[in-house]
Amino acid sequence: MALKACLVLIVVLSAGLSAHAGDPDITSDFITPPGVTPDGNFFTFRGLRDALTGGPKGVPFKATKATQVEFPALTGQSVSLSVLQYEPSPTGINPPHIHPRSSELLLVIQGAVFVGLVDSTNKLYTQRLYAGDAFVFPKGLVHFQVNGDSKYAAVAVSAFGSSSPGTISFPKNIFGSGIYNWVLAQSFKTDVDTIRKLVSANSL
Repeated sequence: MALKACLVLIVVLSAGLSAHAGDPDITSDFITPPGVTPDGNFFTFRGLRDALTGGPKGVPFKATKATQVEFPALTGQSVSLSVLQYEPSPTGINPPHIHPRSSELLLVIQGAVFVGLVDSTNKLYTQRLYAGDAFVFPKGLVHFQVNGDSKYAAVAVSAFGSSSPGTISFPKNIFGSGIYNWVLAQSFKTDVDTIRKLVSANSL
């Protein structure tokens, strides 16, 4: 009897924890910031227009986001968008990263994008996508995207199941974090001079 009670308690606690893993449920239709009276403009975001065609201006890769930070009407709605622009390869790259709070559904709308993800067993899955193709990156898994063309820019739109999916970019997170160089050198089985170069490149 005690074992059954423990099992029930574990199941209930597990369900409660998993329910809080994503965006919390809200108890109203939508959330407005203090002092804001919602109208049609509150539910409209126009910040993605310039990103939908052509490559990024002056940078190899650019993500133009519509999360709850840029678009407050998304707060509590468990959705967000990002337009991704890549200059021609090899520099048009979105380096290995994760989204800790959401899966990502990527749709290529211009050009070709080479994508890859690594699962929890370290297996790599890759695909070359063209305009109209979609690819899903499961929540929390390492993934990357590269422009698959050396002449033309590429553009993709990513949809997320969170109004604040978060992005942890590994080059910046590891080499731009302030972790001691000797710790990184030992961890990556290299020398401190090599680590210094990587830290310098990721601190810009």
